[in-house]
Amino acid sequence: MTGNATTRFGNVALLSVTSRLPSRVTTSASVQERLAPALKRLRLPSTLLERVAGVEARRNWGPGEDANAATVAAGTEALELAGVEPDDVGLLINTSVTRKHLEPSVAVGLHHGLGLPSSAVNFDVANACLGFINGMSLAAGMIESGQVRYAMVVAGEDADDIQDVTVERLLRDDVGREDFMAEFASLTLGSGSAAAVLGRADEHAEGHRVLGGVTRAATQHHLLCVGSTEGMFTDAQGLLEGGLELVVDAWKDATADWSWGAMDRYVTHQVSRVHTNAIVEAVGLDRSAVPTTFGRLGNVGPASVPITLVEEQESLRSGDRVLLMGVGSGINTAMMELAW
Repeated sequence: MTGNATTRFGNVALLSVTSRLPSRVTTSASVQERLAPALKRLRLPSTLLERVAGVEARRNWGPGEDANAATVAAGTEALELAGVEPDDVGLLINTSVTRKHLEPSVAVGLHHGLGLPSSAVNFDVANACLGFINGMSLAAGMIESGQVRYAMVVAGEDADDIQDVTVERLLRDDVGREDFMAEFASLTLGSGSAAAVLGRADEHAEGHRVLGGVTRAATQHHLLCVGSTEGMFTDAQGLLEGGLELVVDAWKDATADWSWGAMDRYVTHQVSRVHTNAIVEAVGLDRSAVPTTFGRLGNVGPASVPITLVEEQESLRSGDRVLLMGVGSGINTAMMELAW
């Protein structure tokens, strides 16, 4: 790979990463109970979500909860853990897929909620499930160039509405088996929020170095997964095959600049058991070094990588090598190495 597909950073550190999960647990059993008439009519297994995706539950926001408030709470905690004052933040990047309106950006409300200064640049970056990794890369570049001293990257996802709309549509008598499976991925989505603070490594010896990584695109597949507030429609097999081909190509090309064959942890975007197993086998990862959260939390979009990293950070030790990996609809892939 050449050009901007490979990036290295010399003086950037991840100072903290936090998450907030909704209080309401929605089991796959309860979703399938709602869908029972459709599953029976289409002769599909009553435990389809567990059998195919390995998703047994996901989180949804309860009464008095919402993604934006949870993202502000996660961001506030991330600043406290990093020992960074809100007034010192120069950049806020919101990377969520979820948005209640087209404009203004989601970032402006979060900027206000976090009490950041008027000098803090703030904007949204949308790239499906890769957004958080892309946001970290952008933030690292701005820190490295001296534009900002501290940056925040956040994501807050709310899958409630899209799942309700999807279930209602799938219960219609005119929905066929193929139609049902095209919307299957919507039923695996979960909700949650995450935040990270990045700064200069030479000012924070306790931080976790952001070393860099690679990106790669296969945008000929941009119509394989198309989502909106009305639903998400996916060619699951085509997306899996195209994503795997892209990951393998990126992995092979990256060997010229990186050595990722023996990382201490591979924190991958959480889609399903099928996708995780396929990536593990395709590039020969150590399965014991690949933590999963999709079984309990579902696919939390771009927030899934930082949420999984939050769960792993207590078991990580200084010097451990961590690779963040993701594939996003479009199709794009990104990999980023951290030196813990």
